[in-house]
Amino acid sequence: MAHAHESHTKKIWVVFGILSVITIVEVGFGIIKPASFHLTSFLGTSPLNWLFIILTLAKAYGITWAFMHMDGEKKWFRRAVVWTAVFLICYLVTLLLIEGGYLHSTLAPLVKW
Repeated sequence: MAHAHESHTKKIWVVFGILSVITIVEVGFGIIKPASFHLTSFLGTSPLNWLFIILTLAKAYGITWAFMHMDGEKKWFRRAVVWTAVFLICYLVTLLLIEGGYLHSTLAPLVKW
């Protein structure tokens, strides 16, 4: 019994389009830097940084889901891969924000920002 080869060309273009739109939004916000997002603080950093972090996580999830073929895997395996990555990335972001805040407060009197 022969299996029909399924073309993933449409899926690749859809993922490419979604990732491109997210990247264009990130670049647009990075160029414009609205004052309401950039000059305020929320949970240790600006909302603009949180937007970048969330959109980057969304892109990483989309790449993992589409190009590592997670949609065809068992539910427990998908969760093990994705949840582990999300946890480690959130942990890294938390540590970077804590250390960055400490360095900024420590070096602020010494460095002209």
